[in-house]
Amino acid sequence: MEGLISNNGKKNSVVNQPTVLKIVASVASYIFHPIFIPLYCVGFIAYVHPNYFSGFSDNERLKTILITLQNAVFYPLFSVLLLKGVGFIDSILLKTKKDRIIPYIACGIFFFWTFTVFKEQPSFPRILPSFFLGVFLSSSAALLANIYFKISMHAIGVGGMLGLCFVIFNGNSILMTWPLAAALLIAGLVCTSRLIISDHSPKDIYSGLAIGILMQFVAAFVIL
Repeated sequence: MEGLISNNGKKNSVVNQPTVLKIVASVASYIFHPIFIPLYCVGFIAYVHPNYFSGFSDNERLKTILITLQNAVFYPLFSVLLLKGVGFIDSILLKTKKDRIIPYIACGIFFFWTFTVFKEQPSFPRILPSFFLGVFLSSSAALLANIYFKISMHAIGVGGMLGLCFVIFNGNSILMTWPLAAALLIAGLVCTSRLIISDHSPKDIYSGLAIGILMQFVAAFVIL
């Protein structure tokens, strides 16, 4: 993978980081790829948080996971692979701003559809449509930001996860100390990893993180 590129086009000193550190950064980037973040967040809501799915059967929890997996993970991933297959993008890694335009649009459509599915079924906790509205708004903001600079999708993803934890922490009496601490740790790990093994600048990372967090609060204001 490419090292961090400075504005003058020369490799930053970060390329001199130890190989082990680069491997750890690569693994973290794949495990916490933004395509998987919605699944992790919904899994936390459905199986870990003690309130939102209290009284739901195992089948109902599994249904929630499968809806997320199909609409917010499989379809976006399949659309990127399809775009690569027909030659609309050069790489599934979406390394350039040009490659990211159509995937942002396609993924935004699927995120909005997932939001609609959860919103139109009142049996689901309201935190689910709120979260996916935030994801949709984040992808829309990223599409606009992509006109000017290559905002970090990884940072947007972990920002959304962090924003969700803040929203739950703000509106729920259940102790959220350890989930919030874990989200902060993951966000720091992923953002640092992107600085180490990608060509993102700090501006790309910090703006992505801010958008991910902010849009969760906007969505919560609208839905909750």
